[in-house]
Amino acid sequence: MDKKRVAIPLVCHGHSRPVVDLCYSPVTPDGFFLISASKDSNPMLRNGETGDWIGTFEGHKGAVWSCCLDTNALRAATGSADFSAKVWDALTGDVLHSFEHKHIVRACAFSEDTHLLLTGGLEKVLRIYDLNRPDAPPREVDKSPGSVRTVTWLHSDQTILSSCTDMGGVRLWDVRSGQIVQTLETKSSVTSAEVSQDGRYITTADGSTVKFWDANHSFGLVKSYNMPCTVESASLEPKYGMKFIAGGEDMWIHVFDFHTGDEIACNKGHHGPVHCLRFAPGGESYASGSEDGTIRIWQTGPLTHDDSDEALVNGSVGKVKVSADEVSRKIEGFNIADEGKTREKEKEKEETGNE
Repeated sequence: MDKKRVAIPLVCHGHSRPVVDLCYSPVTPDGFFLISASKDSNPMLRNGETGDWIGTFEGHKGAVWSCCLDTNALRAATGSADFSAKVWDALTGDVLHSFEHKHIVRACAFSEDTHLLLTGGLEKVLRIYDLNRPDAPPREVDKSPGSVRTVTWLHSDQTILSSCTDMGGVRLWDVRSGQIVQTLETKSSVTSAEVSQDGRYITTADGSTVKFWDANHSFGLVKSYNMPCTVESASLEPKYGMKFIAGGEDMWIHVFDFHTGDEIACNKGHHGPVHCLRFAPGGESYASGSEDGTIRIWQTGPLTHDDSDEALVNGSVGKVKVSADEVSRKIEGFNIADEGKTREKEKEKEETGNE
């Protein structure tokens, strides 16, 4: 492979334990935002463009395994080892709803219309909560064949996609009937599943392969690429879909050409396995979360339709949509401590064995 210029990421500190999930919001009038889930029990919200810390959601009493933001970045949701899923006001940091479960919640996702919250975990049950009627019992779809690892919505909230921790395959559920209508077969358990921004592809990571499936018609396998190591997460560049990223055990972020599978770049910076990777909504950058407790934001450089540019050192982000002052105004009243105090509190929790 030709030697490429080294990409230098923005490094986001703050978590005291491994970062296990990341989610970007779509672009809003105030820019776009990034939420992170960590085993330190304190999910964090950041400016998605700059990585600047905005606030910490305080209230979980166990590792947080999953996180997401709704379409307008006004609400956040998290799933935790404390047997709960919580919905938060993303402007103030207040808990809006806390949904109790009987076991660890590994996955959560807002519906596209933002009215529903989907959860799954070690109970092997997928639940749909109506956020307009939060006190009503959730709807339970047919029992999952294994512990739920990932969940996501597709087809304008008509279909649910889920994978399990203890078996291969991705299951597609019809929301109306609550039944599995199709299974996408994989040899290993699927640790990452993403629906592309244009709704064309489902991107999955299982074992040492990344697969792309047709999300609209037959759900057939479009492409399958063998990776240089066991990968835990993969994400397709959302604007033109010309490249994808994958990361896992070897601590590197691998960038590949979508059409050929050729490796374009290989970026090192983390000091532990990479657990999660996601492209920003415009594709001009992507974030990685690791066992080392840091989030790194990598610039892809200016996107062109032929996408021939290599990764740049501190490459241009494109249009800056929101200033730090505007973000401060947006989240005025967020009930958070000084960042230094937050880190001290996290350290105390870790020393007392909080998991």
